[in-house]
Amino acid sequence: MEHTLTHGATAGGHSQPEKNYLNETTGIWSWMTTVDHKRIGLMYLVAVSVAFALGGTFALLVRLALLNPQHTLFGKHWVDQELYNRFFTMHGIVMVFLFIIPSIPGSLANFVLPLMLGAKDVAFPRLNLMSFYLWVIGAVLGIAGILGGGVDTGWTFYTPYSTTTTTGVTIMLMAAFILGFSSIFTGLNFIATVHKLRAPGMGWFDMPLFIWGIYATAVIQILATPVLAITLVLLMIERNFQIGIFDSRLGGDPVLFQHFFWFYSHPAVYIMILPGMAIMSEIVPTFCRKTIFGYRAIAYSSITLALLSFIVWGHHMFVAGESDLANVIFSGLTFLVALPSGVKVFNWLSTMYKGNISFETPMLYALNFLVLFTIGGLTGIFFSTLATDIHLTDTYWVVAHFHYTMMGGTVIAFFGGLHYWWPKMTGKMYQEKWGQLGAVLVFIGFNVTFISQFIMGGRGMPRRYFNYLDQFAPMHMYSTIGSWILAVAFLITGLNLLASLKFGAKAPDNPWGGTTMEWETSSPPITHNFHDQPVLTHEPYDYRNREVTHV
Repeated sequence: MEHTLTHGATAGGHSQPEKNYLNETTGIWSWMTTVDHKRIGLMYLVAVSVAFALGGTFALLVRLALLNPQHTLFGKHWVDQELYNRFFTMHGIVMVFLFIIPSIPGSLANFVLPLMLGAKDVAFPRLNLMSFYLWVIGAVLGIAGILGGGVDTGWTFYTPYSTTTTTGVTIMLMAAFILGFSSIFTGLNFIATVHKLRAPGMGWFDMPLFIWGIYATAVIQILATPVLAITLVLLMIERNFQIGIFDSRLGGDPVLFQHFFWFYSHPAVYIMILPGMAIMSEIVPTFCRKTIFGYRAIAYSSITLALLSFIVWGHHMFVAGESDLANVIFSGLTFLVALPSGVKVFNWLSTMYKGNISFETPMLYALNFLVLFTIGGLTGIFFSTLATDIHLTDTYWVVAHFHYTMMGGTVIAFFGGLHYWWPKMTGKMYQEKWGQLGAVLVFIGFNVTFISQFIMGGRGMPRRYFNYLDQFAPMHMYSTIGSWILAVAFLITGLNLLASLKFGAKAPDNPWGGTTMEWETSSPPITHNFHDQPVLTHEPYDYRNREVTHV
């Protein structure tokens, strides 16, 4: 970021057409057996995009079911309580386990992390492919469960309902269990790659901040995911063999399940958001033509978030019967965990200050992230404070807050990163105006959808309820209309990117004027990334003197 790169001969210096990772080998079998991190990243991208479409469809069905208090469509009653419960459960499971957690690490990080490090591949290429196939197996099991009728427990699988319902809980637990191994293997691979395959001259504090964010994410994946795996196994055993672990009727403790689940799931929040923050730390300096403000502070804050995420799980359980002392301790720790996130936000804003900001599509998504994630973080303070948490727990305030952090954070950053690295991944430029339109519509649709839910939650509307009072009807209607705007925005975005594959202009090697190593190779990169081993030299870099090529 504050350095220049020297190569014996960079890919960008070759004028003649050359083979790249997309066309060096052809055929389905060559893709199915590939160990090239770029191809695996591209396969992850296709897979998680399908999962996003599926999860988004369930979200639209949820909002359509709540369009009016009568649950009618064109004058006909079309959904009942049981079907509605399955809609919101499947939306949550698909979005969390199949999309948000693997989206950035599996697709974008898989593609660019070795390039940023100046490496030819990840440390364990075959393990990387195995991680992808484990994701596929987990996804197939999950889809089989959906086709078999779905699940109605909510994505948290809370006991004792998950041990007594007749829906397909077991197959969903197996799917999540397998997906957990995919996440662990990906994390192991990234940590080994960062430790062992950095380019000559690249020390820890020479790495791009994206690498720091993914590294912190990998630490959480390795340490937290086994807790979820054990919890899911215990739940499957109890459900199928009636052993009293979590079910109070059998001598178990349902609150124990909450402790196990949230000991994983709060760190999982940072598995989801840290990669999004990592993308922000690349987009903001590139499109502000400035070196990132407070590099070391952002790097340390990523590691701090990873470590603190393990000691705040109890704030999800303030009304679950914890002691007053435990509640006070977890409340204080929750305030503490907000500080590293605040460091990042203020450093991004400081980078933007007096910057020569260029408002291409990736930067628009970065601005979306700053506004939406900040709202999500500030509204989370209400849950840190015991008095307000008791009022707001299990209301639509929780739903809105969660979506402002996870969708307003991770999903928005994912689309920003996708547009940022799309020219490098595909060698094609998308239509900038359509990309900007999609980003603006996402912002409008998102706020229409979820600001109304903050209002409902503050007024006491419980989440997940099928029936509701007429006084909440206008807000539910606005929220549903907002979901339609979001659907249109993502449809425009997807069509624009797909159309670029056939009609897009050829991408330059460095269309945005980025300073990290992935921009020093061709677009798309050659199979082994670089013709010669890149070497990092420690010379100051000034964005203002960079000639930027725009298409």
